Amino acid sequence: MSSQPSSVPTDTADAKSAKAEAKKRRRAAAAESRAGSRRERRRARAAAKRAREGQTGPAEETTQGDAPASTGWAGLRDRVVELWMRRIHPVLDVVSPVGWAVAGVAAACWIAGLTLHVTELNVVALALTVPLVIAALFVLGKANYKVTLDLQTHRVVVGTRAVGRVEVANPTQRDILPSRIELAVGQATAQFLVPRLAAAQSHEELFAVPTKRRAVLVVGPVRSVRDDPLSLMRRQVTWAKEQELFVHPRTVRLDEAASGFLRDLEGTPSSDLSSSDIAFHALRDYAPGDDRRHVHWRTTARTGKLMVRQFEETRRSHVVVALDNLAEHYASEEEFELAVSVAASISAQTFREEKELTPFTFDARQRTASFRPMMDDYTLVEQLKERISFHELGQKASDLAPNASAVMMVVGPHTTARELNAAANQLPIGVMAVAIRCVEDAEVQRSAIGSLDVVTLGSLDTLARALRAVGR
Repeated sequence: MSSQPSSVPTDTADAKSAKAEAKKRRRAAAAESRAGSRRERRRARAAAKRAREGQTGPAEETTQGDAPASTGWAGLRDRVVELWMRRIHPVLDVVSPVGWAVAGVAAACWIAGLTLHVTELNVVALALTVPLVIAALFVLGKANYKVTLDLQTHRVVVGTRAVGRVEVANPTQRDILPSRIELAVGQATAQFLVPRLAAAQSHEELFAVPTKRRAVLVVGPVRSVRDDPLSLMRRQVTWAKEQELFVHPRTVRLDEAASGFLRDLEGTPSSDLSSSDIAFHALRDYAPGDDRRHVHWRTTARTGKLMVRQFEETRRSHVVVALDNLAEHYASEEEFELAVSVAASISAQTFREEKELTPFTFDARQRTASFRPMMDDYTLVEQLKERISFHELGQKASDLAPNASAVMMVVGPHTTARELNAAANQLPIGVMAVAIRCVEDAEVQRSAIGSLDVVTLGSLDTLARALRAVGR
């Protein structure tokens, strides 16, 4: 049984309730952990005492030896805590704050009415007790579902929908009454109605998560909920754990003309010698294993022995993408998102061209082992509120890649020319430095600050044209 995909809402009143439930679970887990630690310490003390007394025996005697250690106030306290966490607290937790208020008023009316013999108070107490009893009937019983949460993909790009499904199955041999399923997505909660399920029957719901902004969304957990119409009591059970959904920044592919200015085919010669490269260095005697394509036949004929070409290794293009993530340099969230998309696009193009790449921000460095982790790291980039001297961006570029051939600094509109010049002065001599200013709705413009090329753009779609302007 299936249904059309439904869009997850952006706001819900159950978000606060979900947070409160998670907080209660954390407290319960902490209390259980403390109780377990106390039991382990008592067992250790009892074992040490028996060892001193020379007692030995099977495992049953160890259990009996624990009994005296559980007496006294400490043992009584532990038993009370265990009884509360396992028996009493789950029952009382079903009652909502509104239900506790109604129960409190009902109890007060019963006590006052029976003590003072006021019939009106007894009637009010009865009128309040009846809804509580009916609410208890709604939450009685235990459903045994088998729930599967399946995301079609765990990584999408901003603007595309992430589609998933929730399958609720009845693994028992008896029918299960209708219930409501809640799916948490970030701070929102989607609700699905599950009909009556016969034995071995299942129900499937499709959902779509809108991705308007770059983020890491937590999809899940999936909970079954039973409550009464007046919301006096609410019982929920978690069936499927949460999953992470990465919403990557939007990127654009750069054509050959736009990315050509980053190409550095000849590179910079190094002192390392190689038997295969593009920079000829000298001739040497042939050695077993040398590629015969590098044999210099004219010299071989003249000298009478095999001579091969010796090459000098060249340095490949090494592109540095430095993203300015200082909050004070951006006028809006949209401008910062544009800067992240620009940096991610240049990094993606450099990665596809198999060049050396070093992308980083003020507080983090993006991974470049493969494309997916790099985009995941760009998804996690956030603005920094603290004040940091901007020249540290150039200093960090110099430290991370001293042999870089090109440094791309992606900055905000409030980054001053003085700050850009200070950062450029920290770069190694001879490196090609470009600053890309991201200003919302701005036209493509090119300028220069000393040896630093500065290009301004207002949308991601104009990035290719802006880079072509720099390459001229």
